[in-house]
Amino acid sequence: MTADSHLPLREKLSYGFGDLASVLYWQTFMVYLTFFYTDVFGIAAAAAGTMLALSRSVDAFFDPVMGMIADRTQTRWGKFRPYLLWLCVPFAIMGVLTFTVPEFGPTGKLAWAWITYNGLMLLYTAINIPYTAMLGVLTPNPNERTTLSSIKFVFAFAAGMIVSATVLPLAKVFGHGNDARGWQMTFVVIGVAAIVFFLITFFNTKERVQPPKAQKTSVGRDLLDLITNVPWLILLATTITFILYVALRSSVTVHYFKYFVGTQTVTLPAWLPKIGGTQEWHLESLVSIFNTSGQLASLLGVMAIPFFARLAGRKRTFIGMFIIAILSTASYYLLQPSQVFLIIGINLIGSFTGGPLSALLWAMYADTADYAEWKRGRRATGLVFSASIFSQKQGWAIGAGVALWLMASVGFQANVDQTPESLHGLVKLMSIFPAAFGILAIVLILFYPLNEKKMQQIETELKARRDAIGESTPA
Repeated sequence: MTADSHLPLREKLSYGFGDLASVLYWQTFMVYLTFFYTDVFGIAAAAAGTMLALSRSVDAFFDPVMGMIADRTQTRWGKFRPYLLWLCVPFAIMGVLTFTVPEFGPTGKLAWAWITYNGLMLLYTAINIPYTAMLGVLTPNPNERTTLSSIKFVFAFAAGMIVSATVLPLAKVFGHGNDARGWQMTFVVIGVAAIVFFLITFFNTKERVQPPKAQKTSVGRDLLDLITNVPWLILLATTITFILYVALRSSVTVHYFKYFVGTQTVTLPAWLPKIGGTQEWHLESLVSIFNTSGQLASLLGVMAIPFFARLAGRKRTFIGMFIIAILSTASYYLLQPSQVFLIIGINLIGSFTGGPLSALLWAMYADTADYAEWKRGRRATGLVFSASIFSQKQGWAIGAGVALWLMASVGFQANVDQTPESLHGLVKLMSIFPAAFGILAIVLILFYPLNEKKMQQIETELKARRDAIGESTPA
């Protein structure tokens, strides 16, 4: 494959199925996990916040280790693809156990939650880091990577829509009044689907970009290269603050609708089939509509990313779209519970502009792996992406923990009427707190140096080096 050639569409789509599988779980972590632990599993908000924060932080330190393990893996299938085959079934089984509520006392249930959640996150790391690192080795072409990353996130937001639209209704249907049973059976279905999707990715992709053959394997040298990779460090800090922006809001979305918005009476045009006329929207309907429509808007946004990135460059596109998303988020501070359509409408704007930003970040991470090879003659793609996922998990750990701790600090208690202070805290966690982290992320990305002109230079020089020593990228 030459640097200006294109990946087959089948391979691009097959790669996307891996994120379809991963995000069935990650979207649940983002939107429903805090709700599941407080309102279904029965853990106090402060205890759940401590568990999520500590667990994700500890698990995050496994990410670089997994990246280095994957970089050193040698099989006939490549470095990264085999992990999809080896781990998809254990991952699905642990997912079912995590969303199983045992008939234990409070201490036993908390221990079960710690063990199963940590087991799930370790397996998620072991399968998702190699999968994500594949973005840097399927093609050496930066434009193709942007397209590939966009397709990856199209599948990711499709998974987000599936989770948003079906998890609460499925749990209700499967449970027949038993919420715990409903959640368990829902993740049996999700686990089977994830296995199929991971295998589609495994059987229909090919790794092409390899480290230089003369590269010496050294953990210390790999880590030194990483922490002196300035573009990567800037992306790392940007990712942490961006994820904090997303995590604070996502962690309290269900609580916001359950306790602040509540059941609402809405009137839609009578000609609309099944939903026309005046009716009540309860928690399941409100959250499903809010999250599913937001995921659809994000999917449309990510489909437009390659166009905007080619028009304005990835950095400018990131800044411009993020500013709109931050303003949309901050506006929730002014909204009232009865303004249901405005709540959903503003979320569509924020999701269209904010949702696709992850696709830009991941494409830029692949560029930092090229930058390291160009500058130092060494490449550790798995480590670059694993350490990047480390930042993502740290952001989620801090975000979920802060959200639950703040809820506890203002007197939040599950399944009871909230105090005015608790309700005001939920509103701030949906609006001005995440907006503040978004502003910080924009300040950080201003210092990112790898623009399109620089990446074109790097791509050309790397190709010349590989050609000179007979290491051209294979088709």
